[in-house]
Amino acid sequence: MSWFGTLFNEIFFRPLFNALVFLTDVLPFHDLGLSVIILTLVVRLALFPLTHRSVQTQQKMKFVEPELRKIKEDHKDRQEQARLTMELYKKHGINPFSGILMLFIQLPILIALYFVFIDDISSGAKYLYSFVSLPEIIHTKFLGLIELTQPSIFLAVLTGLSQFVQMKWAQVSKSSSRKGANKKDRRPGDFSQMLTFQMTYMMPALIFFIALRFPAAVSLYWTTINMFSILHEGIVRRKAKILYGKRDQENSRNDSNPN
Repeated sequence: MSWFGTLFNEIFFRPLFNALVFLTDVLPFHDLGLSVIILTLVVRLALFPLTHRSVQTQQKMKFVEPELRKIKEDHKDRQEQARLTMELYKKHGINPFSGILMLFIQLPILIALYFVFIDDISSGAKYLYSFVSLPEIIHTKFLGLIELTQPSIFLAVLTGLSQFVQMKWAQVSKSSSRKGANKKDRRPGDFSQMLTFQMTYMMPALIFFIALRFPAAVSLYWTTINMFSILHEGIVRRKAKILYGKRDQENSRNDSNPN
């Protein structure tokens, strides 16, 4: 194993694998499915300050789109556009690179979780810490219904559907922020809109077929992530609408009453 693989194993994979084994041991009925859900949620909650900031930035970016378009329309000089754009970002507390930074931080953890769930838990005894032991009995049937060591068409469908809802949610949010755009910005042949449309439908289908080839534990893990993200983004978007709605009302009153 290379030094990179060893580092990844010791920092990410091994702690998460031991956490999964520990949860399976202490939870009632030693249900592997419940352990997968709880571990996924614990990791997401640990990353919550980072993901929350990233989601907030995305929502802020959507609400300042009209102002960004106005800057591009009023100023043809690229340097002037860049200067005014950065001033706008600073005014609204937006860091345009936060999403990329959060992705680099989260990605190795999500990959490690994937490897934790893809193999049979009983085959990883060599990765256990000295103070963690395998449970004598591991119930790999989630709630006694779905065998997590084998592919499950039900969980594969749930994974693809939850991915579609998440992407559709983001697409609707993005399109709603463009209501004030000019007609030329909404032309049918717009490449970004076509790409967004294709990704909204093709990505969930691709994930569905991938889920059919892997153990159902991976599908359960991915579905849990999607459901958490949908709930999180929904709450942030609702708060953002209220906040920016109040700001729009105040700006309208100020414009109508300049004195």
